[in-house]
Amino acid sequence: MRYDNSAIAGAAAPLPARSGLAIGSVGVLAFSFTVPMTRIAVADLDPLVVGIGRAVVAGVLAAAVLAAVRPRRPRGVQWARLAAVAGGVVVGFPVLTSMALTTTTAAHSAVVIGLLPAATAVAAVARTRESPPARFWWFAALGALAVGVFSAAGRGSFGTPHVGDLLLVAAVVAGAIGYAEGGLLARELGAWQTISWALLLALPVTAAVTCTVVLRSAPHAGGTGWAAFAYLSGVSMFLGFFAWYRGLAIGPMTTVSQIQLVQPVLSVLWSVALLGEHLTWALTLGAAAIIAVAACAVRSRPTTGPASPVAPHRSAGPARSTPHRVSN
Repeated sequence: MRYDNSAIAGAAAPLPARSGLAIGSVGVLAFSFTVPMTRIAVADLDPLVVGIGRAVVAGVLAAAVLAAVRPRRPRGVQWARLAAVAGGVVVGFPVLTSMALTTTTAAHSAVVIGLLPAATAVAAVARTRESPPARFWWFAALGALAVGVFSAAGRGSFGTPHVGDLLLVAAVVAGAIGYAEGGLLARELGAWQTISWALLLALPVTAAVTCTVVLRSAPHAGGTGWAAFAYLSGVSMFLGFFAWYRGLAIGPMTTVSQIQLVQPVLSVLWSVALLGEHLTWALTLGAAAIIAVAACAVRSRPTTGPASPVAPHRSAGPARSTPHRVSN
């Protein structure tokens, strides 16, 4: 028996943007622990095991859920779009941040990742009909500059950025693409369905890489390290996206992405509380500057385009081929 949530949602009206903000906030709260948990995990485990291995665990969970619920399968170009989601949030962002956190602190990483809201808004604009005013692009560019200056100043040098900073910026780009494309797909497939299909699509690759790394060097970690890895696998890589993609699907994405601004602040607090890292004035001022610029960028409202997703239309053909509404 196949289940189609759109049949249940039959005549449901589009949800207001405020619902997207509330639901997306749950995802942001879940994601805010990712950086400190990754820092804990990479202290004992290979960064590739942390970055790719968690996608394997999450992929197995996703396969189990998909087998139990049996939602409508993606069709045609949706598979290619799911590949972009997988490359961005299943492989790209986790691996790049895991590698970066072997050379930089969790608090510093959290602040650099604070550029993600503006980057997500840029990616969303590129994939939707929203048309923000010129000041949006100025603030986005200023945010990128602020990240570069802060990263260099924090290390006492304005020369070539540290490799960890470059990895974090690359992670931001990958995450922004995966967030925007995933939010759009969530309007068609459903939120949990989107991340589940993306994890399943990437599973052959993530499993092969993880097995290679594990066979080369068997992972060893204490209880804290494995607990952090479990959180990254079950929450950061899987359950957190249920809320986040649903919030983005309700949208509009440039508005919902604003709540990501609190994520680096929370991550810094968790890094201080869980890892004993120091909250310096430089870190505090740098975080405030980046968050302020990102806030200006994402608050530059579109001048055209829908303010929230319209109710999905029903496609021709059997009921089981009907695109999912923005519901789970």
